[in-house]
Amino acid sequence: MAAQAVFPDDGSPISTGSDPLDYILRGGYAANRVHLIEGEPGSGKTTLGLQFLLDGVAEGDTCLYITLSESKDELLHVAGTHGWDLGGIEIFELVPPELSLDTEREQSIVYASDLELGETVKMVMEEVERIKPARVVFDSLSEIRLLAQGPLRFRRQVLALKHYFARQKCTVLFLDDLTQLENDLSLHSLAHGVLRLDQVPVTYGAERRRLRVFKMRGRAFRGGFHDFAIRKGGLRIFPRLVAGSYPERGGEHPSALSGVPELDVLVGGGLDYGTSNLIIGPSGSGKSTLALQYVHQGLARGERAYFVSFDETEAVFLKRASGLGLQLDEHRASGQFTFRQVDPAELSPGELTTILRDQVETGTTIVVLDSLSGYQHAMPEEQFMMLQMHEIVTYLNQQGILTFLILTQAGMIGHMQSPVDLTYLSDAVLLLRFFEAEGEIRRAVSVVKKRTGAHESAIRELKVDQGGIRVGPKLEGFRGVLTGTPILEGPGKLLTDRANRQG
Repeated sequence: MAAQAVFPDDGSPISTGSDPLDYILRGGYAANRVHLIEGEPGSGKTTLGLQFLLDGVAEGDTCLYITLSESKDELLHVAGTHGWDLGGIEIFELVPPELSLDTEREQSIVYASDLELGETVKMVMEEVERIKPARVVFDSLSEIRLLAQGPLRFRRQVLALKHYFARQKCTVLFLDDLTQLENDLSLHSLAHGVLRLDQVPVTYGAERRRLRVFKMRGRAFRGGFHDFAIRKGGLRIFPRLVAGSYPERGGEHPSALSGVPELDVLVGGGLDYGTSNLIIGPSGSGKSTLALQYVHQGLARGERAYFVSFDETEAVFLKRASGLGLQLDEHRASGQFTFRQVDPAELSPGELTTILRDQVETGTTIVVLDSLSGYQHAMPEEQFMMLQMHEIVTYLNQQGILTFLILTQAGMIGHMQSPVDLTYLSDAVLLLRFFEAEGEIRRAVSVVKKRTGAHESAIRELKVDQGGIRVGPKLEGFRGVLTGTPILEGPGKLLTDRANRQG
């Protein structure tokens, strides 16, 4: 038998088997206490329980899984899908006789359907005394509730189990399938800690899974909803981002230059690290290309960049970058540049923030989110998105990251509408527009806001071709450029094609 770990009696934290959950609970479950894990069937309770026991096995603890709702074969199958070996976990199975046609079943199986509730609980206690476990998962209280046939008797039996496990110095997880009335919180008062796993259906795409800690006595846990996903290897939990939990990074950086002198003059000498920069305009106006220009210059300086795309595939992105003369292959091969294509129907907001944090911790200094219109599809509730973006932007700014937020406006020429207003979150706002001149559709760029310094108030022409980005002089001879249909009032200066200029 494995060596028995000795836990203190003061409820000190022990690992849950998941580092992110330990972070949320500020250390883990409380030792020698009873915890309630509740959620509808399929929400991940069994997987979370097995992770806790497997961590105990790795620590040399004796672990026991008591199952009244699933067979041992089903548990082994669940473990197999995650690549786990349950050989170090004792499994005590209570199975009704009508579910078994094998008369030669192992003697460890007790048929609970013919027993009274008290007898069933007694058999569980006898098994605990025989195994003497340090960690126990009890699956599930729903079966005890059915045997009790009444809330008063059920509560008494759960209370008896709680006191019994406390005397045995066990850390226990009670799993509950929420078969009781929705507002019945009687079990919450008995448990030292309560966690709920939810599945939230959405109109299109995969359901959202999230975790919430209802209580953990004597500990200031991290509250709110935390997204998670069930992947091979167990629950992957993505703690909610709280920017205030991360200290600001020191150090001064020179302003980031674009490599286009006219553009650098327009933005007042460059963009500052630790700021969020919103590039806004209609589809096709050059927003992603403008951000990519800054990324390419950062890569040339030896920095690391992370480009998140909700709207564009990697193949199209790389082809477009190559067509502009911005070669990224070498930077991708070295790990200096990472492109991440995201399906907003599959990726939860919590997972996105976790990805960004991981990138920052590995030395990324430039982040591009392209575009927030796609990110909005992942969070249909606009207010929810604004709160998420506030935390993301604040966190990235505190870490000294140069952040580009791309936002597509509805419309092409004339009046534009934005799906959300993110200008108040942004330290600088670059506005792009189409306008008509000399029988051609042209682009204009201007800076309408920069918190960290002065900038030009001029409107300049922007041209994107095979040679990359060019920015022209101030459009002095035009009035009404931002309306899309300007009026020529003087000798306007427009950029010509490179081929024509060279000819």
